[in-house]
Amino acid sequence: MLLDVLDEDLLHTVRAALDEDIGSGDITAALVPRDQTASATVICRENAVVCGQAWFNAVFAELDNRISITWLVHDGDMVRDKETLCTLSGPARPLLTGERTALNFLQTLSATATRAQHYAETIADLPVRILDTRKTIPGLRHAQKYAIRVGGCDNHRSGLYDGILIKENHIAAAGSINKAVSKARNANPDVMVEVEVEDDAQIQQALAAGADRLLLDNFTLPALTAAVQAVAGRAELEASGGITLENLRETARTGVDFISIGTLTKDIQAIDLSMTFDIQT
Repeated sequence: MLLDVLDEDLLHTVRAALDEDIGSGDITAALVPRDQTASATVICRENAVVCGQAWFNAVFAELDNRISITWLVHDGDMVRDKETLCTLSGPARPLLTGERTALNFLQTLSATATRAQHYAETIADLPVRILDTRKTIPGLRHAQKYAIRVGGCDNHRSGLYDGILIKENHIAAAGSINKAVSKARNANPDVMVEVEVEDDAQIQQALAAGADRLLLDNFTLPALTAAVQAVAGRAELEASGGITLENLRETARTGVDFISIGTLTKDIQAIDLSMTFDIQT
């Protein structure tokens, strides 16, 4: 099962979003009689990969456990324009209150999964893995990283706590690549150590220091090919910087193991969804 986000993390995110929207109370929904019931239908207005059902469900579960939701699709399904995603029924007030927050989660995570699928499909026949980055929407780190996997790509480190990526400033502060890698190994012997390198000299230094992976940031295609030949499998290689759908296949064909792409999470456009209501009288 792809959804391994901790329940408390998901609920914390949902509760924060509801608090942001509702504040001291939904004074518009209060105009609706307390005992009024309603049904609603969520429709997708464009082709997309569905993602975010758990967050959508949690919004309404937090507001009123009498709300019933029936899904006609699953996370990871490709849906078409005008396709119905789910139906809801229950008390009208909480349905109206939760509409925007629930749709925000669903359209944002579906957008992330849809973009990830576009990239994954482009190099599906090549032996390279596409990774996300830490360039996520604040507060949605775990949710977007889940969406990345739903779309068929893979996750880089979750944060600063579960992976070591030694960059230029870290190297300068430590004194050298060798010293930085050595300190990283001593402090966290079970954690992968990755080093960002700028040229062949730094590639050789990182290899000599025993780095697990080298980050080749903003390398030209010929430079990536040369790096793959020079490293010859002694460390994993990750290409990053300036990589788009247009040059993705060329980058993958250089022989790198990974391609990390920040645009998967930071440059998305929300999927167009609508929720139509039927208020029972």
